[in-house]
Amino acid sequence: MTPSVDAEVEFALSVPPAQLQELAEKIGAQVAQVVVGKAAVVELLLVALLCEGHVLLEDVPGTGKTTLARALARSLDCGFQRIQFTPDLLPTDITGLTYFNQQAAAFQFRAGPIFTNMLLADEINRATPRTQSALLEAMQEHTVTADGETRTLPRPFVVLATQNPVELEGTFPLPEAQLDRFMLRVAMGYPDLDEEIAILDRFKQHDPLETLAAVASRAEITALQQAVRAITIAVPVRRYIVELVRATRGHEEIELGASPRASLALQRGGQALAAIRGRGFVTPDDLKALAVPVLAHRIILHAESRLRGRNAADVVRGLVGRVPVPVE
Repeated sequence: MTPSVDAEVEFALSVPPAQLQELAEKIGAQVAQVVVGKAAVVELLLVALLCEGHVLLEDVPGTGKTTLARALARSLDCGFQRIQFTPDLLPTDITGLTYFNQQAAAFQFRAGPIFTNMLLADEINRATPRTQSALLEAMQEHTVTADGETRTLPRPFVVLATQNPVELEGTFPLPEAQLDRFMLRVAMGYPDLDEEIAILDRFKQHDPLETLAAVASRAEITALQQAVRAITIAVPVRRYIVELVRATRGHEEIELGASPRASLALQRGGQALAAIRGRGFVTPDDLKALAVPVLAHRIILHAESRLRGRNAADVVRGLVGRVPVPVE
């Protein structure tokens, strides 16, 4: 049953934006004990967490994608599982399978690692499309269907997937249907000189991941996810979301534009980002900050644009500059 607007407002008042911001800062501070100089990336991961959205971390090897995902998971008192995706991985290695228990003389279901709160799908593009598709239902419906029975996943449920965009041999690119299920695609980027020196210092004697403590419980995360939904988003701002997404469908360089799922992701992400920044309302600047990570992986450019060296992120930035911003 969908809660009423009055119930949402009452819940929002019981969890003020300051409390949301405080929790986000606590989690961010824990992650920063391990990951150096990636505050903007951590903020995006917190946005996804508060929206119960999924994140695709994409960058060259060695930039800290897996370390970042593990640091976030250790900062939360939630279930965590990691799957190393390989070409021989089977769908049942993810979802689980039914086996015959001789002692009980009955068939029983052995749950796979997907039955957790935070799933790290490491190098997801190394698995075959058949295995990748085992995540589709879980990422959208939060359920797993195996042997004709549908089982509900624990909440919250968030997939953090990593992939290396420069490796082609032995990889299977994610299809558009799966990319669209990721709320955000985030690139880590190389550290600057001072940050890389700080990394050497931090990992000189021990791995800080080993001593990282949880600062937020599963109950807190679930409650705050509900509170984020009550963050105010005015009608002109919602219209701005739709105009941004619709602009991808008629652009001269774009062959396939973003779907309404992108509009929903922008709205939810804007609410979460506003809360993380201590506000009870969404501004157009929140949406501008999220436009590239939310939209760029959901569009396909024409071949001519790709041959000219254009990429989806550049095109989305151009769209943000062209779509009129609502004024107060």
